[in-house]
Amino acid sequence: MTARPTPTLLAVLAHPDDEAFSIGGTLTHYARRGVRVVLACATRGEAGKITVPGMTVDDLGAQREQELREACRALEIPEPVFLDFHDSGRYERTRHDDPLALMNLDPLAIETRVKAVMDDVQPDVVITFDPHGGYGHIDHLKVHRATVAAFFSSGHLPDGGPQRLYYTAMTTEAAQGLSRMGQDLDPMLYGVSEGTIAVRMAVGAYAANKTAALAAHGTQMGETSILGRMTAEERAQLEERMLGWESFSLGGTRVPVPHLPLRGLFDGVRGGEGLDD
Repeated sequence: MTARPTPTLLAVLAHPDDEAFSIGGTLTHYARRGVRVVLACATRGEAGKITVPGMTVDDLGAQREQELREACRALEIPEPVFLDFHDSGRYERTRHDDPLALMNLDPLAIETRVKAVMDDVQPDVVITFDPHGGYGHIDHLKVHRATVAAFFSSGHLPDGGPQRLYYTAMTTEAAQGLSRMGQDLDPMLYGVSEGTIAVRMAVGAYAANKTAALAAHGTQMGETSILGRMTAEERAQLEERMLGWESFSLGGTRVPVPHLPLRGLFDGVRGGEGLDD
């Protein structure tokens, strides 16, 4: 008898720490349910901003790579797969002249790399950024576009490609909350309606994992970071949302959708029976 393949979840993100904010609890949840979880990170965050006053790092990419490995351990998932592109940076750190920075790459080059990972991993479910890249970061937008394109072109792979594609999703209410905390987000642009949410994962049971994963990204979580600059009340409000629930919209599917909202990412996915009961 042929062994039943292990259900597999692939998350394709841009930078170390992207996983901890938006999907960390979901990754831990499915890892504990026996799902093979693969995190593909497009860059090593080479152009990130060190938010700990006085801290100096000789090789920020290497440092952030190690931070992501520690975060993955906190989330109880395997070590990440790196696509070996470069962080584009933002503001004064923007790398206009780096040929490997995501912002300077042909989208097809990124798609080809993502599709190769899909061919190797053969995931049932794929997660990536929403069409606005969470908050509009160019690297998030590039990874979104490449992953969506790879999902649709992967139907020609020998295994038929992933069955479902999901986007991280922030409701309009959540975006309004961030806007009130000083973030430059238009809630009607970056948030989605409740009816757009396909899956809402209750992840409060994994709050300790998610908190530890965030803490692992030490260069990015210092007192001058967005989190570090929040008042105690603002941070409590953010953590209540971020540590309790993670939401996803549906980007594509090759199998029927039994109902909306879905009970979980594997609801109706072949080979995922029982995972979302």
